[in-house]
Amino acid sequence: MSDLTPIIRAENLGKTYGDFQALKGVSFAIYPGECFGFIGHNGAGKTTTMRMIYGMSKVQEGSLELFGERISLTPPALKARLGVVPQEDNLDPDLSVIENLAIYGGIYGLKQSEAKARGYELLRFMGLEDKENHNVEKLSGGLKRRLVIARALINRPEVVILDEPTTGLDPQARHLVWQKLRGLKVEGVTLLLTTHYMEEAAQLCDRLVIMHKGIILDEGSPQELVSRCVLPFVIEVRLPMSRIPAGINEKVRQAGGEVIQVAEGLFLYFRDGQTIWDQLAAWGLPPHSCFMRPANLEDVFLKLTDRGGAM
Repeated sequence: MSDLTPIIRAENLGKTYGDFQALKGVSFAIYPGECFGFIGHNGAGKTTTMRMIYGMSKVQEGSLELFGERISLTPPALKARLGVVPQEDNLDPDLSVIENLAIYGGIYGLKQSEAKARGYELLRFMGLEDKENHNVEKLSGGLKRRLVIARALINRPEVVILDEPTTGLDPQARHLVWQKLRGLKVEGVTLLLTTHYMEEAAQLCDRLVIMHKGIILDEGSPQELVSRCVLPFVIEVRLPMSRIPAGINEKVRQAGGEVIQVAEGLFLYFRDGQTIWDQLAAWGLPPHSCFMRPANLEDVFLKLTDRGGAM
């Protein structure tokens, strides 16, 4: 994407709250029409970065460009080109579904008739057309989430910022939201996504950064990160650590593998999974207590952030 002009560019962003350094020189570029993800545990710096982009926090150190304009605090004219999906479903419980959209449209200067027409259009897009007169408190969690996304689109934003968009949803509702977000991307909308769900990042993101303690540890597409950072096969050992045979770490290393301890079990990483699988019994690991699978983005996250405890 180097031939495109970034729609958002950050260089050496820094932010300090008292004695706490929330961001420590964060740099990235986001291009039109892509879904760009920010992955990290609580306190990694994701929310601080998002707040700077949508104008809830000032740039303290470094530079931030939005739509080609360098900003300190996002001005109203640029905010009007953004849509924000907060983590909380902060809908007005006293209003109907369509009223929640129409009143929000008025905030962006839409006439009442125009806001209502746009609201109906978005209800159809999000599959909520039969809920227009329902009170929002009567909606399920998945329907509320779709309504919050619809509300964020009322002003036809060029960039939509999604903060944990499917937290708390069941798998079916989550997949429905993913489907709608893919539809937005097809229409050319740029998506910024923060999520704790590694599968969600893998499903939606063209590129992402993994953040940890205010810095970016790595960047790339989900596939690139998995290929670059971890070996392709994982054997999960589902035994308490007290029952792991002595010397297993050394055996894994001698076989060219890597070991990460995750809570009370081990993840063993290898280039040739099947060959190692056939040796498990000889190593004292009963195969019925093990599970082999391809490496994924969660493995990258565990390794880079050392959340599992590399051994």
